[in-house]
Amino acid sequence: MLDVAFADAQGDALVAAWERAARRMLSEVGWRREVTRIRRFPGGASLFISSPIDCLYAATEVNEWAWSKAQSTVDGGEGDDIPAAVHVLRARIAKEASPELLKLCEAAAERGVMFATDYKATSVGGGAGSQVYQAPDQHTPAAPDPAGINWKKVRDVPTVLVTGSNGKTTTVRLLASIVRAWGKVPGLCSTDNIVVGDEVLDTGDWSGPMGARAVLRNRRVETAILETARGGILRRGLAVPRADAAIVTNIAEDHFGEWGIFDLKGIAETKLVVGHVVPRLVVNAEDRVLVETLIEEHQRDRIHADIGYFALDPSHPVIVRHLARNGTAAIWSGGNLVFARGAKRTIVCPAAAVPVTLGGLARFNVANALGAILLASAIGIPKQAIAEGLKRFKGTPEENPGRGHLYEFGGCKVLVDFAHNPHGMRALVETARAMPAKRRIVILGQAGDRDDESIRGLARETWPWRPDRVILKEMEIYLRGRKPGESTGLIKDEFLKLGASDGIFSHAETEMAAVRAALAVCQEGDVVLLPTHAERTAVIDLMESLSRQVWLPGQPIPF
Repeated sequence: MLDVAFADAQGDALVAAWERAARRMLSEVGWRREVTRIRRFPGGASLFISSPIDCLYAATEVNEWAWSKAQSTVDGGEGDDIPAAVHVLRARIAKEASPELLKLCEAAAERGVMFATDYKATSVGGGAGSQVYQAPDQHTPAAPDPAGINWKKVRDVPTVLVTGSNGKTTTVRLLASIVRAWGKVPGLCSTDNIVVGDEVLDTGDWSGPMGARAVLRNRRVETAILETARGGILRRGLAVPRADAAIVTNIAEDHFGEWGIFDLKGIAETKLVVGHVVPRLVVNAEDRVLVETLIEEHQRDRIHADIGYFALDPSHPVIVRHLARNGTAAIWSGGNLVFARGAKRTIVCPAAAVPVTLGGLARFNVANALGAILLASAIGIPKQAIAEGLKRFKGTPEENPGRGHLYEFGGCKVLVDFAHNPHGMRALVETARAMPAKRRIVILGQAGDRDDESIRGLARETWPWRPDRVILKEMEIYLRGRKPGESTGLIKDEFLKLGASDGIFSHAETEMAAVRAALAVCQEGDVVLLPTHAERTAVIDLMESLSRQVWLPGQPIPF
């Protein structure tokens, strides 16, 4: 895949010239069966070509040549010497080609098991049924003879894909808790870490293909739960050619302008790619753009999965219509988490019995629990194990760091969360509004790579709470091209436009300084919101320390 930028006036000519050049070179190098695809966006396009899996590096050079040829053609130049380019590219392909690897790939396909290869290893099967062969070096893939593999021991394990704008990681962890209650060993990858069973194997953002492969190549794993981020889909595609079930939790205005995505529909189309490779797909019924895009994808014959919808509102029209057609859903009804199929209802457990819902106040985690119920049901987990797994997951900082932690200090409630976009902030504010408050205090800041409207959106989603104090935080590691004070300035300006008084604002040079400032002024009866990003671990460590010390508002805050 090649991302290119161009003036919109030249776009049609450039893209058409690229496709002609790409098709010609694919034919010249013997790849006539490969395909080309184009995804246009304002100011550019993503240009795709497929290739044999053993020649991906050479394929990038084919793509680059085709783009260079297109530019030359549109500019009126003669362009590259095509016979010479063919000679060079054929030589690159011959050097990279691995007939043995293709033979192994075909053998895995014949047996209906997963196949994956990269610079680290080649594997067949998944989890407890995988066989993994380490690459001799970064330039030579491992390619064992299929005849030497004991295929009776090779199999896949139940595999689930989790994507969406918000709630992905919590949903992954809820499902992992359910799998444990089922008596199986879960393996998960997320934006925080890779975990097998209860062991953290690595930390960091592992929501892309390499995280998925690390899980699927671990022979302890009996069920694989793979967080699948938008960036990984757009840059690398899906990590697996098929899975047993997938979920799209929601879509939200976030990362607009990155990788050619500029609107909600673009995000929805990207997230719904997971629906192309599963027989069962779980979707948020209350996300209008997501549901509309799903219907379009189905009409385009891209998604054939059975759909399970979840919703907080049991009378939502999408839910009502779906159940009337004997469909499957998970709903919040009468305070209970309910699994529904057609006219039949099965109570899984009370929402308040699931710790991460904060007694039902955290509606966003009620929604995450509903999604997890449908995912677990899709891979055959019984309702008793689902209920037990949901109840066991406490959502502590150790289990779910930075997501929905409620602390109480001398009658002051403090809610710490990773809310990092307007959609997430709306959910956090909705939770806070359910809590009686004498005063309302919030810290706010945003990464510089968001567009102005997304940054202003944080203020718009917070304003209905009518905060009494807003502490604007700088986050140096997240400036990402903006100047200090630029993002916080946009947030303050939007608050002022909405009617806020200039006197409610103060400024902190770091996230931790903002947290300390909020705690320093809090009193009994206050509610404090701490969306944390840049110093999440340090913030949680401080809150846990204060909790152990039974700290009270007005007391010194230890360093």
